Amino acid sequence: MTGYAVEIEDVAVRFRTKKRDVTALRDVTMRVDPGEFVAIVGPSGCGKSTLLKLSSGLLAPSSGSVKLLGESVSGPRKDVGYVFQKAALLEWRTARKNILLQAEMRGMPAKEARARADELIEMTGLTGFEDAYPHELSGGMQQRVALCRALLHRPPVLLMDEPFGALDALTREQMNVELRRIWQETKTTVLLVTHSIAEAVYLADRVVMITARPGTVAGVIEVNLPVERDYGKTMSEPEFAKATRHIRDHLGAAAVAE
Repeated sequence: MTGYAVEIEDVAVRFRTKKRDVTALRDVTMRVDPGEFVAIVGPSGCGKSTLLKLSSGLLAPSSGSVKLLGESVSGPRKDVGYVFQKAALLEWRTARKNILLQAEMRGMPAKEARARADELIEMTGLTGFEDAYPHELSGGMQQRVALCRALLHRPPVLLMDEPFGALDALTREQMNVELRRIWQETKTTVLLVTHSIAEAVYLADRVVMITARPGTVAGVIEVNLPVERDYGKTMSEPEFAKATRHIRDHLGAAAVAE
């Protein structure tokens, strides 16, 4: 056991298209401590999402090594939760039944799964909407359901791939606040991919900056903000401005735009 929740060492990812060989990632090394919240930022196509796929075992590196909870990753892992940009809910299932889909796929005891679902529904502010269908929920509420589904089996590592990118600005801010609160309650290790510098700095303990393709680590910044973060107050903190400016200096404002 290395002591790290996620450990990526000298990783490269290469693949071949019809026209040429492509190097998506090159010489990437990063480590995430248990219970840490780490955000990854960088330009589109730099390999940010690829890092999540490597961490979950959905993709194998061309070279280098990937470990999760001290074990070499050699295939898809069941001990992670995954939240994508789109909630990907089943339209014919209620919010509760979408959450419990995770339990059905994993063979969790029904009583335990229902109790955990109730706990998460209350934690994420979905009480009263348990029996609503996806088309009856706002985009933010759909993402809350997706988050509950990902957390149902109490994964030690939660991977989030631009989960709020499709939401309007106000809802996105609200989801940032909710995610930060939920992380404080659960202490799950979180690895978040985002295009938003402000989101990365508000949410994370550390921000990993990835260069344009072939993606490699341009730098890592420690976010020296209080654990308890009020959204409006945090945005006006000198440390917040310092951190966002540092990231922009490394990557450029255009590098994190869609």
